[in-house]
Amino acid sequence: MSGRHPTVTIIDYGSGNLLSVARALEHIGASTRLSHDPAEIEAAEHLLLPGVGAFEEGMQGLRERGLIEPIRRYAASNRPLLGICLGMQMLASVGEEFGEHAGLGLIPGRVVPIPEFDINGSKQKIPHIGWADLSPATPDCWVGTMFEDAREGMSAYLVHSFHFIPTDPAHRLADCFYGGHRIAAAVRVGHTIGCQFHPEKSGKTGLTLLAGFLRMSGVPG
Repeated sequence: MSGRHPTVTIIDYGSGNLLSVARALEHIGASTRLSHDPAEIEAAEHLLLPGVGAFEEGMQGLRERGLIEPIRRYAASNRPLLGICLGMQMLASVGEEFGEHAGLGLIPGRVVPIPEFDINGSKQKIPHIGWADLSPATPDCWVGTMFEDAREGMSAYLVHSFHFIPTDPAHRLADCFYGGHRIAAAVRVGHTIGCQFHPEKSGKTGLTLLAGFLRMSGVPG
């Protein structure tokens, strides 16, 4: 990739936190574009799917704007796609929030409730809100990804009641723990990556990871 930062197209489908994500990207030198235009989304250099709220409502927002197939075609091109929080969850095959609902199916797996009890049997607070340390899901899995410049133990900020369980454990990119339970903090297939945490609310850690996202190219791998 050249020294020019790419333009990141942020999908506007009626969800929140668009401007905070845009500001974080612009802080590290990226240009941003908010869009709900299917043609612009399919033609994007880098694509970001943000989100807060419920799985079904998020998918409905994409459906109403005719964005599901453009996002799938974009991902099939292996250009960089980043889903954040609900945006990560919608990359899954199925979400179980308020019933079963089909997701984008870009990373096979299910979005299920965080366990109500910790591993010692004590009731834990849901949603999980706060900072958690990130660790590689497997040795060296961060090499060549947007996590390349991250270090184990960096903390990120999460707000969620559901978590993503990939069908293939090899698609786990980063983990954190809540109540002793292993939670997928990030998942990946090719250049499609999902982060359960909010990089735009995670200080230096988040900016480091977003900078890694900007360095990704559409070269297959």
